[in-house]
Amino acid sequence: MTDPASPPLILVDGSSYLYRAYHALPPLTNSRGEPTGAVYGVANMLRRLLKDYRPRQVAVVFDAKGKTFRDEMFEQYKAHRPPMPDDLVAQIEPLHQLVEALGFPMLIVPGVEADDVIGTLARQAAAEGRPVLISTGDKDMAQLVGDRVTLVNTMTNTTLDRDGVIEKFGVPPERIVDYLALVGDSSDNIPGVPRVGPKTAAKWLNQYGSLDAIIAHANEIKGKVGESLRQHLDDLELSRRLASIRCDLELPVGPDDLQLREPDRERLRELYQQLEFRSWLKELLDAPAEAGEDPPAATDGDYETVLDEARLVAWLERLEAAPHFAFDTETTSLDYMEARIVGVSFAVEAGEAAYVPLAHDYPGAPAQLDREAVLARLKPLLEDPAPRKIGQNLKYDMNVLANHGIELAGIGYDTMLESYVLDSTASRHDMDSLALKYLGRKTISFEQVAGKGAKQLSFNEVPLEQAAPYAAEDADITLRLHQALWPRLESEPALRRVFETIELPLVPVLSHMERTGVLIDARLLAEQSRELAGRLHEIEAEAQRLAGQPFNLGSPKQIQEILFEKQGLPVLAKTPKGAPSTAESVLAELALDYPLPRLILEHRSLAKLKSTYTDKLPQQINPVTGRVHTSYQQAVAATGRLSSTDPNLQNIPVRTEEGRRIRQAFIAPPGRRILAADYSQIELRIMAHLSGDAGLLRAFAEGQDIHRATAAEVFGVPPEAVTADQRRSAKAINFGLIYGMSAFGLARQLGIERAAAQEYVERYFARYPGVKAYMDATRAKAHEDGYVETLFGRRLYLPEINARNQQRRAAAERTAINAPMQGSAADIIKRAMIRTHDWLQGAGLEVRMIMQVHDELVFEVGEADLAAASEGIRGCMEGAAELAIPLLVEIGIGANWDEAH
Repeated sequence: MTDPASPPLILVDGSSYLYRAYHALPPLTNSRGEPTGAVYGVANMLRRLLKDYRPRQVAVVFDAKGKTFRDEMFEQYKAHRPPMPDDLVAQIEPLHQLVEALGFPMLIVPGVEADDVIGTLARQAAAEGRPVLISTGDKDMAQLVGDRVTLVNTMTNTTLDRDGVIEKFGVPPERIVDYLALVGDSSDNIPGVPRVGPKTAAKWLNQYGSLDAIIAHANEIKGKVGESLRQHLDDLELSRRLASIRCDLELPVGPDDLQLREPDRERLRELYQQLEFRSWLKELLDAPAEAGEDPPAATDGDYETVLDEARLVAWLERLEAAPHFAFDTETTSLDYMEARIVGVSFAVEAGEAAYVPLAHDYPGAPAQLDREAVLARLKPLLEDPAPRKIGQNLKYDMNVLANHGIELAGIGYDTMLESYVLDSTASRHDMDSLALKYLGRKTISFEQVAGKGAKQLSFNEVPLEQAAPYAAEDADITLRLHQALWPRLESEPALRRVFETIELPLVPVLSHMERTGVLIDARLLAEQSRELAGRLHEIEAEAQRLAGQPFNLGSPKQIQEILFEKQGLPVLAKTPKGAPSTAESVLAELALDYPLPRLILEHRSLAKLKSTYTDKLPQQINPVTGRVHTSYQQAVAATGRLSSTDPNLQNIPVRTEEGRRIRQAFIAPPGRRILAADYSQIELRIMAHLSGDAGLLRAFAEGQDIHRATAAEVFGVPPEAVTADQRRSAKAINFGLIYGMSAFGLARQLGIERAAAQEYVERYFARYPGVKAYMDATRAKAHEDGYVETLFGRRLYLPEINARNQQRRAAAERTAINAPMQGSAADIIKRAMIRTHDWLQGAGLEVRMIMQVHDELVFEVGEADLAAASEGIRGCMEGAAELAIPLLVEIGIGANWDEAH
């Protein structure tokens, strides 16, 4: 840190950092697929400079386009350097704009390099007795170091003064040019002397004093390195001139002109929003514009609080006349089954919104319109399909309205789903994140109005002065988000179809399923909990006996000590901090040879089942309905699959006895049965369709056992001669390859040598060449487009498909192979749910769809309607997509889910 009384002139080598950031960081992109990683890296470095040094005078210097005087001096200068990658070229202009918006003077001088501009300014400032700090990662700059000139590498947080240069290079700054002339620079194509490396160059310069002295004594230097020196004496002067940074340029500015300006906050807001640097955007919006100023107002809209009949009537007339309007509910709870409405908000035009408080009941709350009367007035409007409603996660609002006897109709747009369809790989689709990303706005958070933690108020307790702007803003921002997102969807017809034919129609289907819930046998689960507790106690005792001491089977640290320090088991992987890993995959591999890791794994599995399901499910039974009501999440999984929370129904094991017993607790009420309808091998069928492979298509069309058929092909035996082991191997190959599994992964799964697994894979591709061709074409297209698509046009972005890191790139390639199949399967079951729901509306049968888990739909069916339901559900599901081979649905019926599965 420099003396604040004499702040240095800081000169930033922008070009050096641009390349270093590009190669050091993963290939970040924004939601439009535009590269942003290098911009982020350089901007991060500049922000750190501002924070650490608080400079007054500073410049960021970039190389200009075109040739420099060094190219004229030596035609081959930098000739070996490849052209700048396209995804780096695309980042130069945004970076320049960001540098200037941050307030940095920026210099780009034609005909010379950034080094020469920095050298000239550094010499001018040092001559005036001013300290200079050069921010760079370029070793050539070491020649500029002096009493008043220091180098700092902001990416590694290291500095180089004169002593530092000597320690690093073995020579002082004034000998760096001679050093570089001897060593050469392959990246700049500076010749240097072959065989002369850094140690030899430093030794000679310390022995003889200078390059000229080395040339004068060249005949004294023995060995092959001496011969090489003498053969290249004619190149040394050129190398020295190429390596020398010019410090005598005539520049249009001097050190005094390089004043740091105030950041252009509005331009920064636009750039952070465009580049999607959301944490910086939030920081910018949080910060006051000037020290001592109040933060800007959280809203800029014309928001109204409706407390009287006349204003309510005026808003109802506006809503009834509007083709669409944004709508939001404020409630007492996030649990949709318990939540009651506290108020409703509307927006018809961006910037105009109203909040109608209905149940704020804190001391001193103003008189509000009667909730039941207002909801009765709203009911015809909300149940009318004509004005299209716009919401953010409208499924929640739909469920809450149902608690008040209102069946929401006319669901036109959901901004959460619009964002999700546009980019399912984006991590967050909540309103606050979307407002920051697409509108560059920081919204009022719930914590700002209701507080945090144990003291957090329920919304009905929040004073209207805070509640009304928050609630009205929700409707306003939702409308603005729709106006920002919808044009993007309209410009992508395939994505628009996914939104309009799959995601949006699914909202009422999921709402209906959630509110129906599923019946649980709490007594059975309590009994299983007791049995699991007993088994866990037995495992603990046996594990501690094997360990030779008591230890906590839930403590990774204690497991590390027992397994790796005391018992000396092999360390197969390490945590980021370097400790031996106790991850499940590691323990699973150790469990093949050692009993203690096997017991620890069993303990983990049973403890998770007990805490997540057998203990918790009975507590989640709704006291009014007597059922468990999960929440289905549409906007979470990148592939388009649904997930469920509170409880998570997707992760109940189906292959273990304990998991099946939990499924036995999902029961049908008297007079009904559980019907489970499951797609058979849907992803393999999608692979057959997408690849068009004749062998796979024939096997499915003929109704063959696909794993037996594959085993017959791979092992060269008749189908009737296939052994159980061969079929098992073929199944692993079939499913492994569609998940992008390598021969190494297959070998581990089958417990065979890698060479044998590679042979299986090669035989598979020889028998099914269409699959290999499809995989190769998909990888190539993914590299070109940056995404893959499902059968129905859902787009699955692959941010790391062109990563420079081979492991990340390979993982993205595996995803590229699998995602179209997983995503298409997700689309198909969603389409099946919509078709089945619509069919049931008019079928007149006692049938309720109660769960969706992976490729399975689960129903409660009246015993008299089982045959008609089976036929109708099968027809809806098998007709959800037309593939080159038919979809097949297997149906089971039982008193509980396990029996039916």
